Amino acid sequence: MSNNKYAVIMAGGVGSRFWPVSKQAFPKQFHDMLGMGKSLLQMTFERLEQQIPPQQILVLTNQNYVGLVKEQLPYMDFSNIVAEPAMRNTAPCILLAALKIQKMNPHASMIVAPSDHYIAEQDIFNEDLAAAFDFCATHPQALMTLGIQPTSPNTGYGYIEYQKEESQIKKVSQFREKPDVKKAQEFIAAGNFLWNAGIFIWNVAGVVSAFAKAQPQLTSLFNKGVAVLNTSKENLWLEENYPNAEDISVDYALMEKSEAVYVLPARFSWNDLGTWGSLYDRLDKNKDANAVINASLTSIDSHGNMVRTAVGKKVILQGMEDYIIIDQDDVLMIIPKTAEQEIKEIRNAVMHKYGKEIG
Repeated sequence: MSNNKYAVIMAGGVGSRFWPVSKQAFPKQFHDMLGMGKSLLQMTFERLEQQIPPQQILVLTNQNYVGLVKEQLPYMDFSNIVAEPAMRNTAPCILLAALKIQKMNPHASMIVAPSDHYIAEQDIFNEDLAAAFDFCATHPQALMTLGIQPTSPNTGYGYIEYQKEESQIKKVSQFREKPDVKKAQEFIAAGNFLWNAGIFIWNVAGVVSAFAKAQPQLTSLFNKGVAVLNTSKENLWLEENYPNAEDISVDYALMEKSEAVYVLPARFSWNDLGTWGSLYDRLDKNKDANAVINASLTSIDSHGNMVRTAVGKKVILQGMEDYIIIDQDDVLMIIPKTAEQEIKEIRNAVMHKYGKEIG
């Protein structure tokens, strides 16, 4: 029996909030951020291939990272690596991937998944994903997303408001921008809000027609290249035409304009590993609530710290509380956890002083 399920892994970001480990030349999705012996990209690929044939998994990435993808996923079909010649946000690359898959298999459904999230319960993820694919098979025009049950009034995520109903899959009322704390608390209290994790599932023909309706200009641009997609001429066509695509996210371009958006409240625990603090939350802690990757730590009166170094580095902390301590190559960064959202600015200042290579 043929498998009509396809996957698109989004692996083009820089992950600058994880500097100095995540750098322009080697972003976080290619790192073993959790000290588990596998990169986030490798873990994402392995999670998806449990129900999607590996030859039906595409990786969308930046031109500069194609070598890293090949190195880390040597068993994948390299013709399924799609190299963006320019950074144009998520809508253009998702439409491009959908058109490529539609050409491979007009009956396909696809999941779009970020490459840098951590999902612990693989079995529950698989059940939720199967339920989403089943829904799209019977509702070919549906645009589905997996929403995450909020564990706190987090202001770092967009929210999905859904209609209160008994069914497992809910109709989405609207997408909400990242809120302030007061608004986030109201969302949590209302009980029908989920975090937007950027995980989408849809029938390929359905999403292509939704793009045609919501984004006629973008669709027209890519339709001119359909004949060369999945051929040796694709890369040259993309080089010349892809930079002309609008820089726009799939949320703005499509999801917020459609009347047929549904959400499945995910049952698995999820961490977007967006900041050092979110990584700290995910890691096991020692008796002093210190989270340690690679280092050999001696801690004296030090609590709640996040420490990451080269393997086996001996680290001694005294009187340190709630700090992020990262030793990577020629950079040592020691900042309070409360400053984790300022890392982008810190990185920019360091690059200004020492040159772009350090970022």
